[in-house]
Amino acid sequence: MNSRIATYFGLERAGTTVRHELLAGVTTFVTMSYIIAINPAILKTAGIPEGPSMVATVMTAMLGTLIMGLYANRPFAIAPYMGENAFVAYTVVKVLGHKWETAIAAVFLAGAMFTLLTVARIRQWMVDALPPGLSYSFGVGIGLFLTFIGLNESGIVTVGVPGAPVRLGNLGAPSAEIAVLSFVLIAVLMLRRVPGAILLGILISAAIAFATGVAKPPTSWMSMPPNPAPIMLKLDLHGALTVGFFGVLLSIFVMALVDTMGSLIGVSARAGFLDADGSLPQIERPMLADALATMFAGLAGTTTAGAYIESASGVQVGGRTGLTAVVVAALFGVSLFFAPLVAAIPAASYAPALIIVGSMMITPVLKIDFDDYTELIPAFTVIALMSFTYNIGVGITAGLVLYPFFKLAAGRWREIHAGLWMLCGLSILFYIFYPYQ
Repeated sequence: MNSRIATYFGLERAGTTVRHELLAGVTTFVTMSYIIAINPAILKTAGIPEGPSMVATVMTAMLGTLIMGLYANRPFAIAPYMGENAFVAYTVVKVLGHKWETAIAAVFLAGAMFTLLTVARIRQWMVDALPPGLSYSFGVGIGLFLTFIGLNESGIVTVGVPGAPVRLGNLGAPSAEIAVLSFVLIAVLMLRRVPGAILLGILISAAIAFATGVAKPPTSWMSMPPNPAPIMLKLDLHGALTVGFFGVLLSIFVMALVDTMGSLIGVSARAGFLDADGSLPQIERPMLADALATMFAGLAGTTTAGAYIESASGVQVGGRTGLTAVVVAALFGVSLFFAPLVAAIPAASYAPALIIVGSMMITPVLKIDFDDYTELIPAFTVIALMSFTYNIGVGITAGLVLYPFFKLAAGRWREIHAGLWMLCGLSILFYIFYPYQ
C-alpha cells in the first residue's frame, strides 16, 4: 500500500516520505482548523444556522482539499475563506440587507465563472494583470477588516456616538475579560511556536468561559453531524442575477480571484515550487480545485473557498505532495462529529482569533513601494476604504479604478496590463450599480 501511495503522489521525486506527508497533513489541519468554529460563527450574523453551517464548512473543505490532493497533487488545503465570509455576513446581509440565500447564490455563480475561466485559461491572464502592489494591499486591508470585526465581536471595541464612531468597550465585563485572555493566550502560544496555537487558544479560553459561567457548556462533546438540509441547495439564483446585485457578485468574484492567487503563490514560494520566472507550473490544476470547491460551497450553503495560506505550516514540516492534502481532508471529516463542542464556543473565545489572523495578514504592506505614489496611493486607498467603509468590495474596486488612472496621469500607461483595464471597467460598473441607499 505504501508503495502504491508513494508512486501515485510521486513521493520519491518530491523528496518526501509517507511519514513526512502525514505529519504535514496533521500540522496543516491543526493550524487552520479554527475555520470550523469561526466560519459558522461569522455566518450566524447573516442568519445561517450554526450547525448546518459547520457541516457545509467541513464538507467544502473536504471536497476541495481532496481535489487539490488527488488531482493537483499539491500540499495545499482548501476551506471557506476568512474575509469573504465577513463580506457576506456583515456587508452583503447586515449592511446592504440582502438575503443570505442570494449571497450564497453569488458564491456559486463566482465558482461557476472561475471554472469556465480556468478551463479556458482566461483566469491566468486576469491574474497576471493584477500589479503586485494592489495584491499586497488587498491582503492587508482584509486583515485590518477582520481585526476590527474581532475587536467588535469580543466587546473590546464597541459602537460609539456621532463624532466618535467607535470607543473602548467595557473591559470589566466577564466576556471581555475572557476575550483579552484568549488574545494573549493565542499570542503566547504562537510565540512559543506551539502547533495549532490558534485552535488551542480558542479551546482553552472556551473551557475557562464554561467553567466560570460566562458561557453555557455543550450538553455533549460528540454527536452525529447536524442535518445540512436547512441551508443546502437554498441558493437564490434569481435574486443574484438582478442588476442591483451586480456589485456584490463582482466583489465576491474579484476577492476570491486575488485571495486564491496570493495563497497559491505564497505557499508555493515557501515550498520551492515556483520556476525561474516566479510562476507555478500547472497552476490551472490547483485553480480548478478551488473553483470547484467554491461552486460546491454555494450549493452547500457557505462562502467562497480557496487555498489556505496556513498550508505553509505543513510545507514547513516536509509536506510536498497531494498526500498532505488528503490527510487534511480526512481530518476535516473526523471533525464533523464534534459539532456540539464547536457550536458552544462563545464569541469571547473565537473573536480574538480574528484579531490574530488579521495581524498575520498585514506583513505584505512592507512590499508596497512607498516611494512611488502611483503604487502607494491606490494601495493605501484599498486598505483605508476596506477598514473605514466596513466593506471589502469597496476597497478592492477602488484600487482597481485608481491604479490605472494614476499610471495614466503619470504618463506611465505602458505599465498597465491589458487585463487590468477590463478589471477597471468592471469596478466602475460596481460603483454605478452599487446600492448606496
